[in-house]
Amino acid sequence: MLFLCTGNSSRSILAEALLNHWGAGKFRAFSAGSFPAGVVNPRAVELLAQLKIPAPGARSKSWKEFAAPGGVEFDFIITVCDNAAGEVCPIWPGQPVTAHWGVEDPAAAGGSDAEKMLAFRNAFRALEHRIRIFVSLPFESLDRIHLRRRLDEIGQLHPATGDAPAGS
Repeated sequence: MLFLCTGNSSRSILAEALLNHWGAGKFRAFSAGSFPAGVVNPRAVELLAQLKIPAPGARSKSWKEFAAPGGVEFDFIITVCDNAAGEVCPIWPGQPVTAHWGVEDPAAAGGSDAEKMLAFRNAFRALEHRIRIFVSLPFESLDRIHLRRRLDEIGQLHPATGDAPAGS
């Protein structure tokens, strides 16, 4: 799975680490950005370390690394920020299932250091909830259409509460 965001410094890095952790070898996650920041946000690194979620080799990189011929062929591509959702993405080999799991950018949070770290914890919690649901899906009984529908439903979960949107 490839998690995409604009800067590939916070949300997509958290998602990559979470899926590699909760996927327990069943899944392999990567992350990238359309306009990578070039550095991983230190608060993302700090939070992952505090929660003992490994993120070896985490780095901010361009999606061009993965769009090149002969690159990794993904089964799933998930955008995690609103900017990436509206951007024109490369054509990915293998026609991966795509979805959008928008999460508010914790790096944009203002306030005290504690308030900024709380924004990272909230983003982490939203992504972790979605990823834990994803890894528990009955993949062997879902065809491509139903799998896409389930990924879209996961993306509609309220980031703060994990609840389905009103009217669902």
